[in-house]
Amino acid sequence: MTGDTEALPAPNPLRWKALIGLALVQFIIFLDATNVNVALPSIQRDLKLSQPELTWVVNAYLIAAGGLLLLGGRLGDLVGRRRVFTAGAALLAVSSLTAALSTSSGMLIGSRFAQGVGEALAAPTALSMVALLFTDERERTKALGIWGGLAGLGAASGVLLSGVLTDLASWHWIFYIGVPPCVISLVMTLRLVPETRETAAAGGRRTSWLSAVLLTGGMIAVVHGLLNGIDHPWSSSAVLASLIGGLVALAVFAVLQLRSANPLIPLGFFTSRTRLTGYAGQVFMAVSTSVMFFLVVLFMQQTAHYSPLQSGLAWLPYTVLFAPGLVLSTRLMPVLGSRLLLSVGLFVIGAGIFLFSLLGGHSGFVGGLLPGMALAAFGSGLAAPALQLSALDDVSPRNAGLGSGVLTSLQQISQSLGLSVITTIGLSHAHALRVSGTAAAKAADEGRSLSFVIAGAVLAVGAVTCYLIADRTIKPAAADDAAVPLTA
Repeated sequence: MTGDTEALPAPNPLRWKALIGLALVQFIIFLDATNVNVALPSIQRDLKLSQPELTWVVNAYLIAAGGLLLLGGRLGDLVGRRRVFTAGAALLAVSSLTAALSTSSGMLIGSRFAQGVGEALAAPTALSMVALLFTDERERTKALGIWGGLAGLGAASGVLLSGVLTDLASWHWIFYIGVPPCVISLVMTLRLVPETRETAAAGGRRTSWLSAVLLTGGMIAVVHGLLNGIDHPWSSSAVLASLIGGLVALAVFAVLQLRSANPLIPLGFFTSRTRLTGYAGQVFMAVSTSVMFFLVVLFMQQTAHYSPLQSGLAWLPYTVLFAPGLVLSTRLMPVLGSRLLLSVGLFVIGAGIFLFSLLGGHSGFVGGLLPGMALAAFGSGLAAPALQLSALDDVSPRNAGLGSGVLTSLQQISQSLGLSVITTIGLSHAHALRVSGTAAAKAADEGRSLSFVIAGAVLAVGAVTCYLIADRTIKPAAADDAAVPLTA
């Protein structure tokens, strides 16, 4: 406990309907984070993108969101959470439309960056409003379980829907489908959720803006340097200049947080080891699952020669098997607690990703892809509610936006870094093997396998780390389902 708890207001009678409205954008945000993966080969052919440009179609979204989420959460605290959320939902709708209409790499990458900005405004404020709407611990446990479940379902549905839409219509439709839910969510939130805000000095706002610019710019530079490491020596200026520049910007960001009276990330916020457990779980999970989604999709289409439709439908078991893990986690939480469920969930995901390292050119679906999918999906369902509860433990209304901003920011930054670092290692290994005379197909298999082994090992380390960090476990009282009807 951190002493951050403040008296909470009476629960909103429309809270369950409001949850539905807010969750629509949550679902689309996670859909947008993965739906582009299956469509990447089609996008590359249609827009004639180079490999670096193709990577930025993914990373532009992740970096914009990861760099600005903290600012989005803090802006919600200062100028109004509902106001900032609706602005983000509107930007998500518009940028999804421009992405769908894209005719060039610049237009698509710019739209993806704008989608990331929209998420940075909408995601933390939505989660903070959920935390404030549900003041009863039992109800909050159920609401956050639903919230975490929709995150995983959105991520899995992204690859499923993108394959179906890309094959039956075109890749443009993976972005069109995000427009109506964002508009519906915006309208529902304006009608059902009251405005809430806190106050802060103007100087704090200036510091927040500068900090956000340094964080975002630093992340862009670091990721750019890591991607350059695929085609250039690590000692080259193309790599070192970006890496050093990015690290300097991030170091200045850290110094500002230490010296500012109103930092973007107050260091006192990290004194809770329970929260740190949730944050650590988010980092380990995001780093590894970003690699899983990206590389499995490429394996399906480039090695197993699946069509976009087959590739999308192949993720259906993941979508289905996520739910049992989520239900079991919610029911076991009052008995086993968040600490054990988070660690077990991370370990199970890691085991599933490790099985993907065994994939080869002749691997089938049932014997090759399905076992890893089943474990990764079930483990994600186990981990999601425990992660959300730990990360938002003892967060006061004053810091609700900051708490959710930290969590979602860590997720996006970790996805971008995981995708860049681990896939770069795998690609570099494959390149070295080709240079030494290994056949291209064999080298590609070895590089992909190494990336999966690293991603699985990261989660194994994460499972142990999260268990050791936590100084206590959250065991909410068993929820009375009749007391929290979704139609209330």
